[in-house]
Amino acid sequence: MARVRTDAKVGDREKTAARLLASSAKKSYDPDIDIDWDAPLDPDKHYILPHRVSLYGTPLWERMSDEQRRELGKHEMATIASVGLWFELLLMKMLVKAAYNGDATTAHVQYALTEVADECRHVTMFARLVERIGCPNYGPPRFLHEIAKILPAISYGPALYGSILVAEEITDRLQREMVGDDSIQPLLRMVNHIHIVEEARHVTFAREEVVRGTRRGIGRAELSYQQTLIATVSFAISRSLLNPRAYAAVGLDPRAATRAAHANPHYRASVRFAGEKIMPFLQDAGLVGGPARGLWRKAYLLP
Repeated sequence: MARVRTDAKVGDREKTAARLLASSAKKSYDPDIDIDWDAPLDPDKHYILPHRVSLYGTPLWERMSDEQRRELGKHEMATIASVGLWFELLLMKMLVKAAYNGDATTAHVQYALTEVADECRHVTMFARLVERIGCPNYGPPRFLHEIAKILPAISYGPALYGSILVAEEITDRLQREMVGDDSIQPLLRMVNHIHIVEEARHVTFAREEVVRGTRRGIGRAELSYQQTLIATVSFAISRSLLNPRAYAAVGLDPRAATRAAHANPHYRASVRFAGEKIMPFLQDAGLVGGPARGLWRKAYLLP
């Protein structure tokens, strides 16, 4: 058996689930009610912090007007939201699979189903956000949308919950940076607030599942599979956050702008910033390594 070291603390599964169920009952949101979707958008406020826009610091950025920069930020936020709702749909399928194979009378499975309910509202919230700000539902590339249909069938164990963490914690890090910034659209700040509060419970749930799965001991072949799966999913998520159509929407050459973004050290640093909390945890759990280690660098999550 491969030895996997982790210093993370993990509580009793049922006690953790019961605590998260109580928290969900006490503090959950309904985006249809808790967000004022009819409030006007401020033409001078941003949808994402300028230094997190993919072209920030490039010659292309220097030639863009302030209005064009804000517009690109809006389309990049729409890309993040639409990729987020796509992955959360996959996440729900994976959680339902885990619930189907589990015991619905346990708090553990009941919390998994509660998380599914949360994610249903989040998908709707992100979809309404994209619609409200007047952007397309960019989503992932078509081929990825199709091939990802197999993910719920092939994912299980630490890589399943680790992949969920990558998607949730990358988004969470960027949202926490924006939620208290007055330069960001109030609509975005409320969406961010709701997602931060509810995803905090999801992160606790998934982190403990990763620790439990790796502490039980994993054979070398199985560990290699888990490492390859999570690296592949993380690479796909990271690379989907840039969409050439977003550049075309603001009058830029999509191919040239995409090349500039991928070569931009500021953008790569932003992705690493988004992954700063989750990557040490995954490394400590032994999930970063093996034959697919290079994908983490290509995803910009490792230097």
